[in-house]
Amino acid sequence: MNILYSMVIAFSMYSKIPMPTVEWTKERMRYVFCFFPLIGAVTGGLMILWTRVGLRITGNENLNTAILMLIPVAVTGGIHLDGFLDTSDAINSYKTMDEKLAILKDSHSGAFAIIMGLCYFVLSFGAYSAVTSDTMMVLAEGFVLSRALSGLAVVTFKMAKKSGLAASFSDMAQKRVVGCVMILYVILCFLLMIMADPVLGLICFLAAVLVFIFYRKMSYQKFGGITGDLAGFFLQVCELVMVLAVVIASNLLR
Repeated sequence: MNILYSMVIAFSMYSKIPMPTVEWTKERMRYVFCFFPLIGAVTGGLMILWTRVGLRITGNENLNTAILMLIPVAVTGGIHLDGFLDTSDAINSYKTMDEKLAILKDSHSGAFAIIMGLCYFVLSFGAYSAVTSDTMMVLAEGFVLSRALSGLAVVTFKMAKKSGLAASFSDMAQKRVVGCVMILYVILCFLLMIMADPVLGLICFLAAVLVFIFYRKMSYQKFGGITGDLAGFFLQVCELVMVLAVVIASNLLR
């Protein structure tokens, strides 16, 4: 029964999908990340559906693209985007590590958060305007993959601080079990991407892995480890890079 509660907590914390209210006990928190990638599966499924029927509903390509790129925000409620904005502020402050960590906790948005947020959505709009129903079959798995890699980081990477949401989940999680489940997700995503399109699938997967490597290096150098905000930053960057990689590759391979 605690496994089911873990799934409910995962969806309650990382999505806006209505869930019953349950108590967040230590036992129920242990396997929360095992269900984190399923939120990506819901997101990917909705995006596949929209690429097939969206234009018929809106009748306008620009509006169709705008809704497509906002589906992940609607599903998650922007929780990962919040981390991206906070991290953008901290990275561009060029301050000490401790000051960067303090910026992550600051509830106020700085200039760089606004600038990077605007750049992110402009670039996303351009990328998603070139996405087709075929390429979306590859990209849909990317929403699962990004969360699997994020969950893997939480149970394997060093934490920047002992307090905070990411640290709490890392401490409560059964690290070995969660790590193995995340690896299984990663393998499954790779196979599904290759089945959807061997070339684009491989490019999409490699793009995610490269962002994952960058995430670890950047987090350790600038923050001394990862935090919940940095996890959100990784998720947003990973998903955007995958779209860009697939769109550019599909154009070059025509």
